[in-house]
Amino acid sequence: MQRISKVLAVIDPTVHEQPALHRAAWLAKKSEAELELLVCYYNEYLSGDRLFDSPSLEKARGELMGGQSKHLEEIAEPFRKDGIVVTTSAIWDHPLHEGVVRHAVAIGADVVFKDTHHHTAVSRALLTNTDWNLIRTCPMPLWLVKPQDLERVPRFIAAIDPMNQHDKPAALDDEILQLAKTLAENVGGEVHAFHSYDPRIAVATATANAYIPVSLPFDEIEQQMHEEHEKRFVEITSFHGIEDDHAHLIAGLTHEELPEIAEKLDADVVVMGAVARNRWKRLFIGATAERTLEHLPCDLLIVKPDWFQTPVDLEGHEAA
Repeated sequence: MQRISKVLAVIDPTVHEQPALHRAAWLAKKSEAELELLVCYYNEYLSGDRLFDSPSLEKARGELMGGQSKHLEEIAEPFRKDGIVVTTSAIWDHPLHEGVVRHAVAIGADVVFKDTHHHTAVSRALLTNTDWNLIRTCPMPLWLVKPQDLERVPRFIAAIDPMNQHDKPAALDDEILQLAKTLAENVGGEVHAFHSYDPRIAVATATANAYIPVSLPFDEIEQQMHEEHEKRFVEITSFHGIEDDHAHLIAGLTHEELPEIAEKLDADVVVMGAVARNRWKRLFIGATAERTLEHLPCDLLIVKPDWFQTPVDLEGHEAA
């Protein structure tokens, strides 16, 4: 991503606090990008259909969406006074994640922002069904925001997989690091790179391959695996100019180690490609990624591979 020029913030019309709005406005201002505020609304009792729709239902929908548009304009005004170019859209569409994806694609959004909920007692994100569906279907970077302030110098952790485990495309690591660097440059932040591997899997893999003598001690097998991971990790971090003290290669389970280092570094955003491909080559969210995402103590920024095509019907049935 060379430049961020269009930022989309999904507004929840049922709540007063809008963390995603403020995070999106912050990025738009720092990046000199245009900000669009979106309300995607639907009520089955006002939906009607070709057989039962009526002028009264149509009028009720129009009045309701008119109210949503007016509310968005009121929200937008303070940000316009702050020098941000802000547009607004209130659309009648469902399910919510599909309406968001359709609109994001239609306007050419570079990043989509949406709120998540944060349970302070266990330091975890409480992702909704809409969140998970957006993770699976949103083709552009999806920034899931927690209700907390960012540090003055925001810290981004790019979680990569240079060994391309779980059939993850190698090019996705470059996209993750490049996006993290672009964002950090725009907002005056810093980038850390993270990769972990499970020594138990490494030993099992090693002993299953004839080219490594099974008679090697456990620690020597683990050391060989560490060196291989380190070689690939250093290659990609060096290529992207990540300083050694900002590159973290850790032996352990990703869903345990990534939340821990995010907390240790007081990270603001974890950037990761939470994707894998199954035998039918469809995109899905792996179990490791799901367990990781739920326990991160900071914002989440999900990146898709460049070959990804959303399964959402982009024609849809959006109506005002």
